[in-house]
Amino acid sequence: MTLKAVVGGTVIDGTGAAPIHDSVVLVADGRVQSVSRAADTSVPEGTTIIDATGRHVIPGLIDANAHLSTWMPDVLLRHEGDYASLVEEGAQATLRSGVTTLFDTHGHLESLTTVRDRINRGDAMGSRIFVAGNIIGLDGPFSPDFFTAGSLLGSDTMQRINSQFENGVGSDLLRLTPDGLQRRVRDYIERSSIDFVKYASSGHGRQRHLIAFSETAQRAIVEEGHRAGLTVQAHSTTVESLRLAIEAGADLLQHGNLTSDTEMPDETLKTVVDRSLAVAALMYTEKQHAWIQENGSEWIRTFIVNETTDQNNRRLIEAGARLLLATDGFALGPRILNHPLMAGLLKCAPPVYVLGESHFGWLEAVIERGMAPMDALQAATRNIAVAYGQASDFGTLEPGKCADLLILDADPLADVRNYRRIAEVMKDGALIDRAALPTRRILTEE
Repeated sequence: MTLKAVVGGTVIDGTGAAPIHDSVVLVADGRVQSVSRAADTSVPEGTTIIDATGRHVIPGLIDANAHLSTWMPDVLLRHEGDYASLVEEGAQATLRSGVTTLFDTHGHLESLTTVRDRINRGDAMGSRIFVAGNIIGLDGPFSPDFFTAGSLLGSDTMQRINSQFENGVGSDLLRLTPDGLQRRVRDYIERSSIDFVKYASSGHGRQRHLIAFSETAQRAIVEEGHRAGLTVQAHSTTVESLRLAIEAGADLLQHGNLTSDTEMPDETLKTVVDRSLAVAALMYTEKQHAWIQENGSEWIRTFIVNETTDQNNRRLIEAGARLLLATDGFALGPRILNHPLMAGLLKCAPPVYVLGESHFGWLEAVIERGMAPMDALQAATRNIAVAYGQASDFGTLEPGKCADLLILDADPLADVRNYRRIAEVMKDGALIDRAALPTRRILTEE
């Protein structure tokens, strides 16, 4: 048995309990064996000691909405056949910044599952990954659901890449009966090795104002996912698509705080709170919000970063909704930073949608909007693990769970900026050499 002990730090275990000062976190074979005061703990002889004196120990952070394989058209063309390298790089960028687990809610399924399995086997370093593959009901990246390529690309090129993302559950499912839809979803689950289901309640991109599936059809998807023992989440961007997803029984509302330019109805907000529904919410700091209002495109100001979204966020926090940290992030590098589609957003400070960075901005944003510091910590840890049905393995520092933790130089409950002050990252009981990540730089090159 391999034993390690993180000693002397103040543990904030993520359960909501009071911090434990002068603590010992005892780790055995990659899992937490005990969390207790040093005065009450006997550390076995031969244990490797990790000194956390004067520091704070928290659970590893979690991202409820990431995109490791990216979706930028020119990046997909340039790296076709090697998307797994992009996935691995993104997973390492997030681990370096304290995100020990992430949920990839849309991406290239084959490369995602390949890297997921490599990391789980210990053949590659990176955040723990859970994947959904395609958003059921949406087409691939070279489609109106994401980007239209006009006359610049041949139809065979667009179809080839789109099909790799769609995996047989694209927009043609919108034309099926609920029974036919259920059969297709069942087939996708059985052959894909996905970890959870995500479907479109509304459209995406410039079609996000449209309703995708009816309530009956959505209920069929939810039932099929639950039959397979998976959590089911809905992509929603309007008040009506949000209502339909809730009534269909979706377990998680992906960016359920976004309702375009129509404020979330009081009745919907009450339902979200009363049912303790998980809302993976995109959040923007006051500085980001102001910058985007002045410099962002009309499209993003209408549908995403606007006063309606800001009011939804404040009301959700005030009402005590179960929010989840969600970045919608992808790996960042000069090629994307200077891309005409993203340059405006990525040049605000701090940039949005960036793996390894935007989770810090999210935490700052919720504190600015009135969330209690302990609630913010849980929104980035325990809440996500619970929402995805993974709370028995991670999300808090409790006996029996994976030894995923951060050692911070200062108290994150006293100042949210202290989440950035990472001294050590531990995943599955192993300390991470952060300086060595990513091991191969492609999109994240300096």
